[in-house]
Amino acid sequence: MRGSTTCSATCLLACVVLLIPTTSAFFSLPSPWGYKCVNSTCVKEENTGVSQARTLNFCKLTCGEVGVLWPRPTKAVVGDNVVEFIPTNVTQKTTCQQGVCSLLDQAVRIFKDNLHRHHPEYSKGWATWVGPWDPATIAHKLHLDITVEGGETRLGLNTDESYTLRVSTSGSTTTAQIIAPSYFGARHALETLTQLTEYEENRDTLMVVNDATVEDSPAFAYRGILLDTSRNFFDVKSIERTLDAMAANKLNTFHWHITDSHSFPLYLETLPKMAYYGAYSSRQVYYPADVRHLVEYGRVRGIRVLPEFDAPAHVGNGFQWGEKQGLGKLAVCVNQEPWQSYCVEPPCGQLNLANPKMYDVLGQIYNEMVELFSPIDLFHYGGDEVNLNCWNTTDEITSWMDENNFGRDADAYYNQWSVFQEKSRQLLTAANAGKEVPGILWTSHLTEEGRADQYLDPTKYIIQIWTTGTDKLIGELLEKNFRVIFSNYDHWYLDCGFGAWVGEGNNWCSPYKGWQAVYDNNPHEIAANLTGNTYTNSILGGEAALWSEQVDETSLDSRLWPRGAALAERLWTNPSHNWEPAETRLIHQRQRMVARGIMADRIQPQWCHQNEGLCYL
Repeated sequence: MRGSTTCSATCLLACVVLLIPTTSAFFSLPSPWGYKCVNSTCVKEENTGVSQARTLNFCKLTCGEVGVLWPRPTKAVVGDNVVEFIPTNVTQKTTCQQGVCSLLDQAVRIFKDNLHRHHPEYSKGWATWVGPWDPATIAHKLHLDITVEGGETRLGLNTDESYTLRVSTSGSTTTAQIIAPSYFGARHALETLTQLTEYEENRDTLMVVNDATVEDSPAFAYRGILLDTSRNFFDVKSIERTLDAMAANKLNTFHWHITDSHSFPLYLETLPKMAYYGAYSSRQVYYPADVRHLVEYGRVRGIRVLPEFDAPAHVGNGFQWGEKQGLGKLAVCVNQEPWQSYCVEPPCGQLNLANPKMYDVLGQIYNEMVELFSPIDLFHYGGDEVNLNCWNTTDEITSWMDENNFGRDADAYYNQWSVFQEKSRQLLTAANAGKEVPGILWTSHLTEEGRADQYLDPTKYIIQIWTTGTDKLIGELLEKNFRVIFSNYDHWYLDCGFGAWVGEGNNWCSPYKGWQAVYDNNPHEIAANLTGNTYTNSILGGEAALWSEQVDETSLDSRLWPRGAALAERLWTNPSHNWEPAETRLIHQRQRMVARGIMADRIQPQWCHQNEGLCYL
């Protein structure tokens, strides 16, 4: 009896073990739920097998005028059915000029990789696309027929980024015909095509809409994200990931605020002591190969990498070597205390206007930056938050002002600041082999009421607005024929809404800017409210800024995304409606970005993604 009891217990234990799933097990039964498209909304219902309920992904692709395309295209008609295929069954034919063809090959490789990323197990490294599939799925091809009419291989403010995409299915082939005037439009079309495909969970395949027509072009030429890599360092991989996410949202400018008073992480071959004195550590440095790699990485993804060297303020650490080399003080007020008297945040530092050797060093910095980011079509000079007290309490500068009879009131310093800016422009132009490119400047004391056209030439400078969207200065700049880029902090500063990093309470630009506020910030409406004119030709676009006092590569993705995607639809589509009609598409776009390895923030429970329109107030 004892032996029999033991055997029974052992058998029972074995049965229980068999019933306990391992950590990697999952059930693969079809979901009891299905979806129907009702009034452009995917409605969840029990799948009885009698109704025409589809999977959630099927419904998302085909429900509504544009399905789940993001940003919303200018014009689109998306069919109500799909065909299934496996991602290895993609063929291509390209018609293009030399130079463009090599870019297209890379773009198609990225497209194919993004198809694989639709698989829910891609990030886990598990075996994917295992089937079994029916013969029709195995035989079905997705054929890319791409024609690029122009030979442009570098993005400019006048680049035509439009495209047409026509998807049609005949027999065992779905053809995606792409026609674009430039490589950049064709790349955008491939992104749209990626969004017309999804994973078919019941048969482990991909599905693509069987019929679609998209005619598309951006509302604004400049669609940017700023990342500050001076307050905290971001490794190359995290910047690559940012460029990937920007490409997924058709953003086209990565504004790299690479240096500041805190650190100088850029290695310059003719000025190695800048990084030696200015980097946080020897491992937190961007070497020339890193910069060139990121410039090309962005170009393939339709993104210009725009360098900024902020001056004459926002400099400091990295410039301390000048005196030892016999060049005098290149920067003044560096790390000076109490910092509140000399700058807006610690640490302080401004270039030494009284030292002519400073311009020699500045010219070398420009020479190397132009070469690293070449060819440049824009350059950002920074130019904000100069503290006059820093200059006016530095003996070397006050003596220089007196000796030259410049005076020492505020206007006298603004005059010398404008002289510095003109010399900077000339040095940058010389570094660029004599070719002038538009310079970008932040709003500052030089652009205040009545001053901008006194100090700056509107044919040579673009003004980036970081004040509030109600600032009457915006209207004045537009009326004085300045081209502008919007980054008004009340909507497009993504570092706002966290605890203060000096003192207590919240940081200076709180509250947090939710995706809805980002989405609803309309530059044309702002201009119209201030002037009665939308200034469509003068407003180049906009940019969301992520200043990095309280973020590094560990939290980068969640700060930028999906709020950066909300910015993208505002700048690509410039919709006439507010955020509400875009919500369900944004939720799905966030899911897509996560599938591509972007750790974007959750903005709703998954239940809301599966039950459209029911998470409302």
